[in-house]
Amino acid sequence: MLKLQGTITAMATPFDANGDVDYGALRAFVDWQCENGVEGICAVGTSGESPTLTHEEHHKVVEKTIEFAAGRVKIIAGTGANSTAEAVSLTRAAIAAGGADASLQVTPYYNKPNAEGIYRHFATVADLGLPVVLYNVPGRSGKEIPLDVVERLAKHPNVVAIKEAAGSVERVSAIKARCPDFTVLSGDDSLTLPMVSVGAEGVISVASNVIPREMSDFVRRALAGDMAGARALHLKYYPLFHDLFIDTNPVMVKEALVMMKKIGPGFRLPLCETTPANREQMRRTLAALGLV
Repeated sequence: MLKLQGTITAMATPFDANGDVDYGALRAFVDWQCENGVEGICAVGTSGESPTLTHEEHHKVVEKTIEFAAGRVKIIAGTGANSTAEAVSLTRAAIAAGGADASLQVTPYYNKPNAEGIYRHFATVADLGLPVVLYNVPGRSGKEIPLDVVERLAKHPNVVAIKEAAGSVERVSAIKARCPDFTVLSGDDSLTLPMVSVGAEGVISVASNVIPREMSDFVRRALAGDMAGARALHLKYYPLFHDLFIDTNPVMVKEALVMMKKIGPGFRLPLCETTPANREQMRRTLAALGLV
């Protein structure tokens, strides 16, 4: 069974001046991530602005990320949707591309299915054969994956992990108590340290877009049991963890990457640039960390 751990970057999708996906910037960004020690890249998740990409773009970003990474890191394809048929279609495209190690599957949003519907949705995608990472993010989806459903899905041979972005360390403890061998990944940079302390095995990280080497070192220390060293890095980078979410993700991470000259400016509506005050706050934080 696929084992995921460490730092997996929830990669932002760069756009060019015309609003198209900038594949040149994507190549350079994937190279930079791989060279700086992350264990994986998640393409076209929330941070990749998946709701505004066309299906053709969605497929191509996944394909190009696999191509550019060239086997150096694990690739998780964000292929979730609130329609099971759409999630199946996107996942089949990722399988056809070859080279994806897993797919990230968000709880179906807006239509708010009941527990059985959530179970059947994830199980249907998992039946396709590509390993599945469940994505629990009730703040965006409007529904939590019930613990009973997590326990049922953990028995599926193709459900390999869950990304916990509910802001609850207690929930990580509850999952590990029920499913000791099931992999839990933090979905919140600022909660990675406490989540690892109760059994999480890494993070699908927004911050590692900006600090891939530093985030990787932080998580490796935590996983190795060097909690004092990990705590020092957590406290050092906490201001960045905080500021990445003073506006809707991925607005602030893209603002930071523009300041660092890693990507050009560009969002797709309904996302847009942040306020001048937020931008200045991010600039100060990056400057204090020596990143700009």
